[in-house]
Amino acid sequence: MPESSSTVTALPPLAAQAQRLIELGVHEISGIPADELRAFADKFTDGDADGYTLLAVHPDRAPASALAPLLRRDDKPGFVVVDMPDVDDFAPVGAVEVPEAPLYLVSGIDRGDHMSNWSPEEALPALTKEDRTPLTLSEGIHWVLQQPAALERNLCFMTIGSRLRKAKGDFDARTPAIWISNGTGRDGRERRNAPKVGWCWWNNRHTWLGFASTTGRTS
Repeated sequence: MPESSSTVTALPPLAAQAQRLIELGVHEISGIPADELRAFADKFTDGDADGYTLLAVHPDRAPASALAPLLRRDDKPGFVVVDMPDVDDFAPVGAVEVPEAPLYLVSGIDRGDHMSNWSPEEALPALTKEDRTPLTLSEGIHWVLQQPAALERNLCFMTIGSRLRKAKGDFDARTPAIWISNGTGRDGRERRNAPKVGWCWWNNRHTWLGFASTTGRTS
């Protein structure tokens, strides 16, 4: 188990993860038959002993905007902040290579608590040095769908594997993150404690955000 995520318990078995996605209707969103989802999970069950392997649907099949409302905390649905209408345009970048397949596995999930109060600019080279790559936004949402406890007050995470490239070629300074709403500002009081997909600036630090990462992806 990754030392920096000691408060996060092991993920459910892959078969249970597949069933969870089916119960949430992700198979319908993605156009992947339920039997195909179950069969994919069953094929990799023998390699699921560590409890830190996540079953993910490719973001082309299940975009973040469709997955975020499926998140739940205190019976409140997740949401995307209003100033991120382009959330689905944030795509994998750099060394992040998402398999070109409808379904794939993300191994060695870690929340990156030891990088809390680092900026994304500082965290990325440190993850690379550790032979890890940051989670994409879609992968981060999948993680919380399967394990809501991955979000804790003052222990949430950024997903800097997804960036938005602007028309001129440079990156948008907004960087995706998933945390718990305080119900302030434009979130609305009714969303207090709800899971929140938002963003932070690339060069800013936040004491309550780590950097979620993986040791690898496979289809």
